[in-house]
Amino acid sequence: MTPRETAAEARARVEASRDQVRAERAARFAVVFGDEVPGRWIVVASAASTVIFAVVTLLAAVWPDRFISVFFAVALAWFVIGCGVFMVDIVLAACRSRSVDVGIGGLFFLAGSAPSSRRTPLLASLVVQVAVALAGAAARPFTPLAFGTLAPVLALALCGLWGARHGVFPERPDGSSR
Repeated sequence: MTPRETAAEARARVEASRDQVRAERAARFAVVFGDEVPGRWIVVASAASTVIFAVVTLLAAVWPDRFISVFFAVALAWFVIGCGVFMVDIVLAACRSRSVDVGIGGLFFLAGSAPSSRRTPLLASLVVQVAVALAGAAARPFTPLAFGTLAPVLALALCGLWGARHGVFPERPDGSSR
């Protein structure tokens, strides 16, 4: 902010700059992806895992005697599968990092690396899984429902999988590959 610039002018300048960055990012996504953004199956898998987790958590919270073992199996499976997907994410990201600058925020939280058509549903699945896990653990503390807090690892790993496979990252500034 310059000495003569008002707060409203400074805000307008910042908003214009933000809008310009968003427009440039949208143009870059349009060039890279064209009309069809890849990775729809990852979004579907994330949404399906979220629905399944939410249903079994609700059932286990309401009828623990009947559904706690199903809940535990799902929560454990989502954690184990998520760990496996995380390993794949790291390998793919390491391979891509030879030519592009892969950042953690862009890789796992899709910040600036994914169009909103992919970023929004993937992050929504993550947020819902975390909320469901915490609600389940709070509904019946000191029970196996606490293991539900491990399940969102899958949603985060699927975000990372999309970022590692399809994310748009800036080229390495030195122009070389490692």
